[in-house]
Amino acid sequence: MTALQPGTTNAEWVREVFRRVFDQRDFSQAQEFWSDDSVDYFLATGETVRGAAALTQWFSSLFAAVPDWRLVIENVVDDGAGQVVVQWKGGGSFTGSPFQGIEATGRRVEIRGCDVIQLASDGRVASNTVYYDGAGFARQIGMLPTMGTRADRLVTRGFNAITRLRRRIGR
Repeated sequence: MTALQPGTTNAEWVREVFRRVFDQRDFSQAQEFWSDDSVDYFLATGETVRGAAALTQWFSSLFAAVPDWRLVIENVVDDGAGQVVVQWKGGGSFTGSPFQGIEATGRRVEIRGCDVIQLASDGRVASNTVYYDGAGFARQIGMLPTMGTRADRLVTRGFNAITRLRRRIGR
């Protein structure tokens, strides 16, 4: 399947893109999925990824870090005018290469997220804003303490103490 075929809904096309990327890990036709000037915003990390080649590299890095990564689509909403929202759940074990500068911890992660995809007139992805709980991810890999634990309370107290100190000295 190449870019949006006649008779294919936007939702069907986006499901196919997700199937190819996440199930098959097939990037051979990345140029058919994303426009050359596509922009993907990963809000949890503040990353902006531009173009099919850069996004292919981003996914390759994710799959190298979490070799058993699996993603399940929970819901797809198509506005009929080129915007498709995909609610998903993903997970795997962080046992491979470093990801975004973070060494693999061997821990399992399970996250839920949502992609808000805007398709270009030819059906390729023009932009995508990806929402997921970055703090939850950090807690699961051990980068932040588990919520509600003594360590979590200590980190919060320490942060609040620094905030009060900065306020006092005018920073």
